[in-house]
Amino acid sequence: MRLDLVQAMRALAALMVAVHHTRHELAALGLAGGAAPALPWWAGVDVFFVISGFIMVHATGPAYDGPGGRARFLAHRIARVVPLYWLVTLAFAAIALAVPRVLGDGGAALTPESVAASLLFWPMARPDGSVLPLYGLGWTLNYEMFFYAVFALGLGRGRGATVALAGAALGGLVLAGLLAGPLPLPFGFWADPIVLEFLFGAGLGLLRGTGFRLGGAGRIALALAGVAALAMLATGEPGPLRPFLAGVPASLLVAAAALGRGEGARRPPAPLVAPLAVLGDASYALYLVHPFALRAIREGVARLGLGPTLGAAGTGALMLAASVAAALLVYRLVERPLTRRLRAVLDGTGRRKACAPPRAASFADGGSGLASPCPPQGGEGRPGTASPRDRDP
Repeated sequence: MRLDLVQAMRALAALMVAVHHTRHELAALGLAGGAAPALPWWAGVDVFFVISGFIMVHATGPAYDGPGGRARFLAHRIARVVPLYWLVTLAFAAIALAVPRVLGDGGAALTPESVAASLLFWPMARPDGSVLPLYGLGWTLNYEMFFYAVFALGLGRGRGATVALAGAALGGLVLAGLLAGPLPLPFGFWADPIVLEFLFGAGLGLLRGTGFRLGGAGRIALALAGVAALAMLATGEPGPLRPFLAGVPASLLVAAAALGRGEGARRPPAPLVAPLAVLGDASYALYLVHPFALRAIREGVARLGLGPTLGAAGTGALMLAASVAAALLVYRLVERPLTRRLRAVLDGTGRRKACAPPRAASFADGGSGLASPCPPQGGEGRPGTASPRDRDP
């Protein structure tokens, strides 16, 4: 079942990252003064990682421990992540070849090897030593895909055991990196303590699965504590302590969104939540396409000399509005159709015949509409049926 507050939190996380990059674009225009407050906007990534860990547990019920469950899990992750990321990576490569000046130093890493590594989510060092894919934002997806692979390996023993195995694997890798010094790639990349944030979210997923819920006052307290803790970080990234200084506050925010007594109920979201929940559906698109929108507005403002007229606030608002509009369009016209089509292909028509008769999703199944790993019968996306966004992040 759909968790609207979690979807809204995804929207806020993507907007945080967009604001972080907007500040850089404004600085390039000489408009840094009066921009968004100096808060750790980059911590939107930490919120994303916690949500990802939570959703992986929430959306995988006991049926995913049966035959074909692991393959279906990976197929859905591929269908969800790969198409749009490949498109933006190839678009970035095309721009780097056609008009490299627009990207500044961003296109310097363009090589056949970097393109291949990016498309395969394989950590690879750039000439300057930084471990980033061709499209820089993809570093988070390299972690996401690694987490999906580790999580999938643990399927088949129940959600608690799956999380325990994933925790042992990720925790052991982080510990090895801390004790043995820098590990060679790709292990050095995967051993970054930031991967622990997936486990924080997975723990919240298990907690929700026990039936634990918080009242309104408790959730407000968690949210305020999370915001206050993030605000104390100012703008500096905390290095190896990031999962504790940023990931723990992010976990408080996600807990406030996910552990409500009314979350998951089949009822319309609150008026203030509904727009953010809609944007949450497009949060992946917002994360991936906002740099294109920001740079387009920056180029337009610079060429037209509108910076002094619009000022930092006006230009920043225009950049964010363009980012949101582009994300919603890309989600509806590109991401959602491609995801549905690829899922249908990867699920395969033969799998439908082998499926047991569908049964209603129960709370024990994670409350996500994932009562069976088989595709839904009778027309995905029709009124009254579960759509992809109800089942997977």
